[in-house]
Formats: sequence, C-alpha cells, structure tokens
Amino acid sequence: MRRPFYRVTEDEDTGIDMTPMLDIVFILLIFFVVTASFVKETGIDVNRPQAKTAITKETANIKIAIDANDVIWIDRRQIDDRSVKPMLERMHIENPQGALIVQADRKSTNDKLVRVMDAARQAGINSISIAAVDQ
Repeated sequence: MRRPFYRVTEDEDTGIDMTPMLDIVFILLIFFVVTASFVKETGIDVNRPQAKTAITKETANIKIAIDANDVIWIDRRQIDDRSVKPMLERMHIENPQGALIVQADRKSTNDKLVRVMDAARQAGINSISIAAVDQ
C-alpha cells in the first residue's frame, strides 16, 4: 500500500498565511504616498477680484499669494521680493509641468503683481494665471 504524499495531522495549522498579502499592501501604500502630488496652498486668505469669465483651474501646483499690503506668500511663508525668482526656479525644477496661479488681493498694487509674473517668466514658468472669484 502506498503512503500518501502529504498527510495532515491535528498538530499542523491549516490556516492561510497572510504575511505575503500584508507585504504587498504595505508596498502599495508606500508607492501611493511617494507618487501622490500634494496640494500646496499659499497659507493666507486673499480677497480676490471678481470676473465674469473666471475659469476653475485644477492642475496648478505652484501658488503665490500677494496680500493687501503687497507681501508675497509661498507655502505659508512670507517671501522677500529678491527671493521670489530663486524660489520659483526651485519649485519649477521640482515640477516642470506645474502651472503658476497668482492670488493677488484686490487691494494689492499692480506693480507687485507684474514683478511676480516677471520673476515667474524668468524662472521658466510659461503657464501663469491670475486667480479671480467667479461672479
């Protein structure tokens, strides 16, 4: 009489090993965290002007705010006028396809807005939008 190739005894555990599945889930979690693009906010509330032709733009990854006192904000930090261009160059290198949205307060001066847009062009950013409130 032949002996069976595999014999189950009462001492052996016949459950399913979950370790490989947990390893795969953990690797997928790390993959999604690393590849996710995080939304960067300017960190201040800006009273934007109204426009009848305002369009919602969802793909902007670089945001700059100019408050009513002409202070420039990037990533919840106040930025000096001289460091706007290097900061935009660094952000453009990190995300070459990212568009720039300038959130200028309606009481800010046109001069500050033009300087920020000029620095963005010098940094190599070609897609620049000005934020407005839809009427």
